[in-house]
Amino acid sequence: MAVNYQKEKGLFTLHTKTSTYQMKVDGHGVLLHTYYGPKTDDSDYSYLIMPVDRGFSGQPGDAGNERDYSLDFYPQEYPVYGNGDYRIIGMKAGRKGQVPALDLRYHSSTVTKGKYRLEGLPAMFAGEEEDGVSTLEVVLKDDCEEIYVHLLYGVYEKEDVITRAVRVENRTGSTVELKRVMSMSVDFYREDFDLIHFHGKHAMERQMERNALPHGITQISSRRGTSSHHHNPFVILGKKDATEDRGECCGFALLYSGSFQAQMEVDQLHQTRLTMGINDEEFCWRLEDGETFTAPEVCMVYTDEGFTGLTHRFQKAFYDHLIRSPWKNRRRPVLVNNWEATYFDFNKDKLMEIARQASELGLDMLVLDDGWFGARDTDNAGLGDWKVNEKKLGCSMKELAEAVNGLGLSFGLWFEPEMVNEDSDLYREHPDFALQIPGRPPVRARNQLVLDFSRKDVREYVERQVFQVLDEANIVYVKWDMNRSIESVYSAALPEGSQGEILHRYVLGMYEMSEHLLERYPELLLEGCSGGGGRFDAGMLYYAPQIWCSDNTDAIERLKIQYGTSFCYPMSTISAHVSVCPNHQNGRVTPFKTRGICAMQGAFGYELDLSKLSEEDKEEVRRQVKLYKENYQVILNGAYYRLTSPWENPDVTAWSYVAEDGSRAILAAVFTDLHGNPLAERVRWKGLDAYAVYEVEGREYTGAALMRGGCLLPVPKCNYDSCMLLAVKKQ
Repeated sequence: MAVNYQKEKGLFTLHTKTSTYQMKVDGHGVLLHTYYGPKTDDSDYSYLIMPVDRGFSGQPGDAGNERDYSLDFYPQEYPVYGNGDYRIIGMKAGRKGQVPALDLRYHSSTVTKGKYRLEGLPAMFAGEEEDGVSTLEVVLKDDCEEIYVHLLYGVYEKEDVITRAVRVENRTGSTVELKRVMSMSVDFYREDFDLIHFHGKHAMERQMERNALPHGITQISSRRGTSSHHHNPFVILGKKDATEDRGECCGFALLYSGSFQAQMEVDQLHQTRLTMGINDEEFCWRLEDGETFTAPEVCMVYTDEGFTGLTHRFQKAFYDHLIRSPWKNRRRPVLVNNWEATYFDFNKDKLMEIARQASELGLDMLVLDDGWFGARDTDNAGLGDWKVNEKKLGCSMKELAEAVNGLGLSFGLWFEPEMVNEDSDLYREHPDFALQIPGRPPVRARNQLVLDFSRKDVREYVERQVFQVLDEANIVYVKWDMNRSIESVYSAALPEGSQGEILHRYVLGMYEMSEHLLERYPELLLEGCSGGGGRFDAGMLYYAPQIWCSDNTDAIERLKIQYGTSFCYPMSTISAHVSVCPNHQNGRVTPFKTRGICAMQGAFGYELDLSKLSEEDKEEVRRQVKLYKENYQVILNGAYYRLTSPWENPDVTAWSYVAEDGSRAILAAVFTDLHGNPLAERVRWKGLDAYAVYEVEGREYTGAALMRGGCLLPVPKCNYDSCMLLAVKKQ
């Protein structure tokens, strides 16, 4: 069974295909964490806990003089503030006006078939029959107050993942203030972990970093109101010998798009604790009597198959059980976006010339980016006024879409619904719609303010405008952008005591509006964006099947960005474009072929003026589009392998995709440095059928030969040259 509850022992054991997770109710009613690791039996692993009288580690009140029992060093399933545990905790709460303190004890539990659901939040789901998925709900109750904490576990046995979430229920008869509610906590008996996380900045997101986890507290977090460019809500704890192909590692991905926090602590006994959830720095939620609060979901994976095994489990689970879009299994349109081609300087004639070239070259869609609405000729005005500027376009949006459709292309449009310029009709009419502190000058970024999406009236105002535009024209794709971090967090509509709820209510409001958008336009292809990858997280994938990976379109820097992104997120979710050279972000010049190969790692498109390409480059576009369309199933749905690391190999970065049935595989490589009298570059394929024969570039090889011996890459002919090899299994 996926969930085995031995009532007489108070023992809960959760099994996936290759992992086991266990917890136990002890004699005091405390829910202890006893095991997370390789799959094992239903033995009671609490024998690994050593009761010892340790100085300065106190006892809960009902433990009396049992001095070898202390929650300061016992592994716990959901540690809280106020019961003698001085380590990082999962929850801090108490009645309003009183000192926050909790002492959670076991109350009840249920096991059901299928997956729990979270109202208003993204969460993984089960299949129609819900086969192989179970939910365990364990209810803990405070020892003194009617505060109930529901621990939710979704066990995906075949997919090899476990999800966790928390609901807090107030039955005290008065207001409870939640100061911290983490979505999960897990304790490990050992400290020999490396922390792998993915830091960055705007235009250089998800840069992999690996360091030994030190004693004390290590924190990866964002307080920017979004998951951010700077840190990603996904971390890995890996044994020091863990590599791409072997070794133990655990991954934790938070399905949340706001300010988050992941904390790791190595304690006095060399034990490691990890907590993950909403950032508590500015968080305080007033929970009235009879209300519940739900913390977002975390997806956990354990494997002893290295980072590749971890990646495959996350990518498969998210693809099958998180992404809901009808576009999930469809070939995404190969699009051209006008932004780097025209910026704000465009009209119908310019756009139609790009569209004509796109049609001739075999593309599928034209996307009109920023500048089509209000008084929007720079980024200093117009945000919030989602009314088509027909004078600038020279036509209505409906007429433009029809003209594009007449060329055999579909049409997409850019929005930034969460933002407002002070120079806009919206702000002049409703200045209180923006988040800003009364009596203080606003904190601006990109000369824009953030709309208060914690307010329903603000969301409805924006929705009406956006829906009117989408109703009037044949728009099948929307790029939803968000181009600044959130600061000066004050809502004119919330009372003083509730201001600590704004950032979370903002995220809930953004999710609600995304849901309304998809309910109204169920066939819409929604692409997420926040200045590129500032909100590239699992929470957004519940609404948008692809996300603009980075505003950096340089092919060489994208190698590292997409490398880091690949550890958790399906490749089909990475939106990448071929742009002009010299590159607009860093001035680098790269071959057109290489720009195409790098952009083909996910959802593929172009961001340049196609009408200005040379005939040679236009022919390369035709070749790239044809190659992508012929192999999109492998690229979007195949198993992804990182063959070399751009951090470890300065000369070549290589990756591959393998079809689920092993019938076809693609290997791509980019040469990142050149040398006189060069060495031979050999790369080993992965994931092939060892006993099959594959044809590669007109020659035949066994799968074993390609995986064990590898293949020789062609000698690069110029700086940043590249190659893409196709292996087809012989019948």
